[in-house]
Amino acid sequence: MTECFDCDNCKESLYGRKYIQMDDGPYCIPCYDAHFANTCDECKELIGHDCRELYYEDRHYHEHCFRCFRCDRSLADEPFTCQDEELLCNDCYCSEFSSKCIACEKTVMPGSRKLEYNGQTWHEHCFICSSCQQPIGSRSFIPDKKDYYCIPCYESKFAPRCTRCKKSLTKGGVTYRDEPWHKECFVCTGCKTPLAGQQFTSQDDNPYCIHCFGNLYAKKCSACLKPITGFGGGKYVSFEERHWHHNCFNCARCNTSLVGKGFIPDKDEILCRDCSSDL
Repeated sequence: MTECFDCDNCKESLYGRKYIQMDDGPYCIPCYDAHFANTCDECKELIGHDCRELYYEDRHYHEHCFRCFRCDRSLADEPFTCQDEELLCNDCYCSEFSSKCIACEKTVMPGSRKLEYNGQTWHEHCFICSSCQQPIGSRSFIPDKKDYYCIPCYESKFAPRCTRCKKSLTKGGVTYRDEPWHKECFVCTGCKTPLAGQQFTSQDDNPYCIHCFGNLYAKKCSACLKPITGFGGGKYVSFEERHWHHNCFNCARCNTSLVGKGFIPDKDEILCRDCSSDL
């Protein structure tokens, strides 16, 4: 007795007929399409066993239904993007949603390297320094109106130059006589000590620290022989080409301060009136 070979659904004999073998048994073509075929998301018809079926995010399509929503181009063998449930070819997506390079005015393709600044977009190779014309890439840059400069070019073109070393000065400088200086270049003319943040004075337009200025140019106190600089609130008394610090202007005999008082000169000494009366 011949073993039966029937469709597992309609029970009709499959001898001499096409069939599809499933895990639970064989099916004739009509039964297979009716029970197992997916519905095309586009045309809503069954995708038969003899059709090429395409699958994307839980949606099934006939090959001829898998097309760009805008230009109707087949997407079966093309790269595509889904935007708001619409399938779009790369050209339509770029035209509709991608930015255009501000330099070359061509589309910046999705996934390509780009630079965005101030609401504008460039291809990475199109974002170049306005001076040296080299791509800036990921380096720092400085905008100037509609131009963009790499740091070396900007410093060379626009940054002020130190009065002493003539190199670009970009930060941390000082101003002396309306001229820019690097902090490390603004030093005492005498001892070369940095003067930034320190008290200093000048002689013949040259800056000096207090110590050098006192030793080189200041008057000397006739009593202590130290320089009279006048800095730090220091006051002094002058008499006949001689000079004294306030706290040094004392009677040579009794050491009484003579500041604001009468005094009597006695050769190289100065005396208060009482001491001078004893002579």
